[in-house]
Amino acid sequence: MPGASASFSRIIGTGSALPARAVSNEELVQELARHGIETSDQWIVERTGIRQRYLAEAGLTTAELGAQAARAALQAAAVGVDSIDLVVLATSTSDQIFPSTACLVQATLGIRNGAAFDVQAVCSGFVYALSVADALLRTGAHRRALVIGSETFSRILDWNDRTTCVLFGDGAGAVVLEASDRPGVLAQRMRADGSRAGILCTAGRVEQGRVQGDPFLRMDGPAVFKAAVEVLDASAREVLDAGGLPVDALDWLIPHQANIRILTATARRLGLPFERLVVTVDRHGNTSAASVPLALDWGVRNGMIRPGQHVLLQGVGGGFTWGSVLVRM
Repeated sequence: MPGASASFSRIIGTGSALPARAVSNEELVQELARHGIETSDQWIVERTGIRQRYLAEAGLTTAELGAQAARAALQAAAVGVDSIDLVVLATSTSDQIFPSTACLVQATLGIRNGAAFDVQAVCSGFVYALSVADALLRTGAHRRALVIGSETFSRILDWNDRTTCVLFGDGAGAVVLEASDRPGVLAQRMRADGSRAGILCTAGRVEQGRVQGDPFLRMDGPAVFKAAVEVLDASAREVLDAGGLPVDALDWLIPHQANIRILTATARRLGLPFERLVVTVDRHGNTSAASVPLALDWGVRNGMIRPGQHVLLQGVGGGFTWGSVLVRM
């Protein structure tokens, strides 16, 4: 399948997958209360905008969610697995230390061509993965890619910490990206600042068959909020400038779905009306690397995002990492 280099890569299909169980704030509040943790639907909604999230049942893996989303994207693109020669999967909740979750998805789908690997940039993961796949397709080394964000974040949450356990959910989103002479991915930038690793991390590790350190997600909420708003604004302007597009020509903004206050603050700083913001945090919660492709697929399938429109995809997460991809659909 590899051939001559292409000028661009294009998204030709989107897909998503969610666990069967949707857990409302009310249900979660009742469950936490049974374990002595006090919170309320009002507290969650006012601070985050989240009204429900999906939680994976026992036995449902990150790879299976990713494979489900990939199948939906392949169907939307009307292409077969035999045409895929690259799988790039973003996750922070791999099913195994190795092999990569991408390889597990490749095997599940029956893909036999090309490369498969994971990208770990936490909530920026899908933006990183899309940027990497775009670069590889432009070289001519690969022709058609599955780019996936898949997470089972509920399995690394401390359910005694109400400041984090109410925020996250599980799910997966995917796109089919193909090399093209028509403009698709117009510009992308990835950034990181490892000096801020401590504000959002899961620091535990496996050593000699035992967990060493803290295996749960920990977050300094105010520090993350401040950093996220700053870097998303700067990143958006950098990528729009690189793509030669003014802010007011942007049809849709899809930031990482972490917190409604971060989303609205980013749109406000850019001078974009709220109506151009795709919001799914209320129904999905924070699904880390899956949040951006889940929101993209939701917008496409609901008829909001249409061919020819300009969409800015943004991620920000632990590392500290962030990035943006400007896409013409």
